[in-house]
Amino acid sequence: MEFTSAGARDRYDRLVARLDEVVIGLDFDGVLSPIVEDPDQARIHVDAAQVLTGLSDLVRAVAVITGRPVRQALDLGDLAELGDAMGEHGTELFVLGQYGNERWSSTDHRFVSPRPPEGLASFERELPALLRRHGASEAFVEKKGLAVAVHTRRLSEAYETFERLLSPMTDLAHAHGLMVEPGRNVIEVRAQGMHKGHAVRALASEQQAGGFFFAGDDLGDLEAFEAVAELRRQGLATLLVCAASDEQSALMPLADVIVPGPDGVLDLLRHLAADARS
Repeated sequence: MEFTSAGARDRYDRLVARLDEVVIGLDFDGVLSPIVEDPDQARIHVDAAQVLTGLSDLVRAVAVITGRPVRQALDLGDLAELGDAMGEHGTELFVLGQYGNERWSSTDHRFVSPRPPEGLASFERELPALLRRHGASEAFVEKKGLAVAVHTRRLSEAYETFERLLSPMTDLAHAHGLMVEPGRNVIEVRAQGMHKGHAVRALASEQQAGGFFFAGDDLGDLEAFEAVAELRRQGLATLLVCAASDEQSALMPLADVIVPGPDGVLDLLRHLAADARS
């Protein structure tokens, strides 16, 4: 655990003092789950359920805020079972999928999702030809219902292919009224206005939060970081955590704490619980 400044340490202490008012927000991939070549093979960290259940009686709520579809995150993380365990301590678990556009909570297990964005079907039809033109036919295309993601991680020149695809995919997305979200060797195309910042603001308001903790790992978490910074300016206790990697460093200058991936995130949450109980 590495605090980025003396002020960051002060923010941590303030968050601990008000932990019963805090919403814990966590990305899934790279934060709760190690990054793997095949996104379908990702699984929640073996210690995550124990750590989050241990926080249950200390915080206002816990939310997994992810680019993945809700149903997929529930399956890969056994999150319904985790939500039931947390509920025994009176704490609700939220899963906000596809950047906050899909929603599930452990209170009623109800799944809510909007209609797919206009232009997405046309984009998907044109995508294979684009991949062929740019020598990326073997890239893994993940269709999420509300978005489509092209993963280059499995390719021999993963980063080079990612760089080669980013501009033409952006142009095609914009032609269909969609936006692009680059990540760690993945390029996601989705509707305009779909981002995690909206999810953070909505949760903070709904839960009447006095504080917000958010941990992310790549550019898809940037709007969430910005939303938490805005809550800080409004007087809430906040902590921004970067789960660092060699592949992505964009969040480091904005973070209060830098930790090494999911192991570091869970270790930080253990410290948070221990300090709140001391």
